[in-house]
Amino acid sequence: MENITIVNAVLLFGSALMLVGILSSLVASRFGAPLLLVFLVIGMATGQDGPGGVAFDNYRLTYLIGSLALAIILFDGGLRTRLSHITGAVAPAVTLATLGVVLTTGIVGSFAAWALDLTLLQGLLVGATVASTDAAAVFFLIRSSGLQLQRRVNATLEIESSTNDPIAVFLTVMLVGLVSAGGGDTGLSIFGHFLQEAAIGGAAGVAGGFALAFVLNKVELPSGLHPLFVVASAVALFSLAAVLHGSGFLAVYLAGIVVGNRKVRALPSIIAFHDTATWLCQIVMFIVLGMLVTPSQLLPAVPSAIAIALVLIFIGRPAAVAICLAPFGFSRREMTFVGWVGLRGAVSIFLAAIPTLAQAPNAQIYFNVAFVVVIISLIVQGWTIPPLARRLNLAVRQTLRTVNRVEIDLPGQLAQEMVGYAVTPNCPILARDSVPRWARPIMVVRANEILDPAEAGSLKPGDYGYFLAAPERVAELDGLFTSTEAGRARPALGEFPLRGDAPLATLAELYGLEVPAEERDRTVADFFASRFESRPELGDVAEFGPATLIVRGVDEGRVIRAGLRLEDEEEPSSPPPSGGAGRRGPKRPLARAAGRLRDSLSRAA
Repeated sequence: MENITIVNAVLLFGSALMLVGILSSLVASRFGAPLLLVFLVIGMATGQDGPGGVAFDNYRLTYLIGSLALAIILFDGGLRTRLSHITGAVAPAVTLATLGVVLTTGIVGSFAAWALDLTLLQGLLVGATVASTDAAAVFFLIRSSGLQLQRRVNATLEIESSTNDPIAVFLTVMLVGLVSAGGGDTGLSIFGHFLQEAAIGGAAGVAGGFALAFVLNKVELPSGLHPLFVVASAVALFSLAAVLHGSGFLAVYLAGIVVGNRKVRALPSIIAFHDTATWLCQIVMFIVLGMLVTPSQLLPAVPSAIAIALVLIFIGRPAAVAICLAPFGFSRREMTFVGWVGLRGAVSIFLAAIPTLAQAPNAQIYFNVAFVVVIISLIVQGWTIPPLARRLNLAVRQTLRTVNRVEIDLPGQLAQEMVGYAVTPNCPILARDSVPRWARPIMVVRANEILDPAEAGSLKPGDYGYFLAAPERVAELDGLFTSTEAGRARPALGEFPLRGDAPLATLAELYGLEVPAEERDRTVADFFASRFESRPELGDVAEFGPATLIVRGVDEGRVIRAGLRLEDEEEPSSPPPSGGAGRRGPKRPLARAAGRLRDSLSRAA
């Protein structure tokens, strides 16, 4: 009976810890705190030096939990990656994920060897554990903050953070072996081992992704089991690639990309389930890692670790980014932002546990330093990513939208799926005479009655409409049933209508806006396509210098109509000097636009 009581107590403690972690996310969101940092703090408070007083030092269990969580998180990252959105970002991202990690390891490792009074190999091991950006932290913080970045920057960050784990793991394992055994491997054998990891992991990921998509489409699984089958398959693929001496991290990410970019049965429910699974993995992983740390043992390493973190954030990562991205034509502000979004998270702590498992010399130093570096990174970088993106004009602002969609899987075919929507008073669909031709109405529920589409006629507020549509066009249909008016700022001085095919050079001439020479031949539709990682939707907003562009019409994912909003500039608050006319305030954009329009009409006359 005593053993049963202990088991029940463990279950109670674990569930209570999960509830605290989930509820704390509400507080963190209110104050803008990085949620991952909150989970780490909860773990530390639960640990040996905290109020919880739980002595936890099982590195093997931590490695197991971390591997399982990262496999699911990386698969989810691949599942949401659209190949059409990463054009032009693969080469720079892969360069940053390989050469960038090596350069960061060298810069930070050299400094760590001096700061911690270690050998060069030991210092490089410190650098390797913190050299890679954490995909979980990058995905999580960008999405939870509601930040949407320009497409190339966003794709580069996501691909880099998802693909740099293999080389970081490889460098860490290699350096642990060299530190423990005193060296012996040649550079050629080390490079060959890395190629083996990448080749086996890549092949296993692509083959596993196609196999998983095939099974999902051919095997009739009971309703609700598709998401569980996908999660189990992702973990199995990760383990298989690792057993074959390949990179399991690379394998699950590539498998996710393959599945997410193919027509797969029950894909909406799979993605929805992964939302919950990813949250759960984040909470469990960071709480366990926090419990593993004993704050009293961190104190001696804190000064040196802070110095290492500052070198990493302000020198190592930016230098590696500049070297890797400059040849690909990235602007200075793009490289500045990518260099700043070098978030360190669970992967660094996870890698720092490897020396302890291998019983390498100074193993506790590596772990303590990595933990402090992660804390500094989440505080300094995690809190400043959204404002920096906006300051550098790399953030794309979208209007707040709410859509109530019901998804119904249709067994036996993949070309169509049934979706249902609640029709609200502000839905753009009410402004149309009919639904798009590619969406087939099935039924309308009105006043608790089921009506045929012909009998129902035009949709009305309060209706529920059900349609057949191709899976790839469901997001476009969402935009027609989304409430976009609530909370939208009204134009201060009016809004000019534009066609989607209007050249940016014309905007520059008519409205007095500055357009870079290389972008003058692009159209308004091209501008939105390059800014948004997903398809633009009605009501989306993008800053265009001192002006604002708003999406007013979309057809097949491309902007066909837009509005240009020009805001007033502030007049000088101080009066002109006495005795003279004084200097006039800055000319307003609308006045400049009116003047240019008047000049154009005069020339035409």
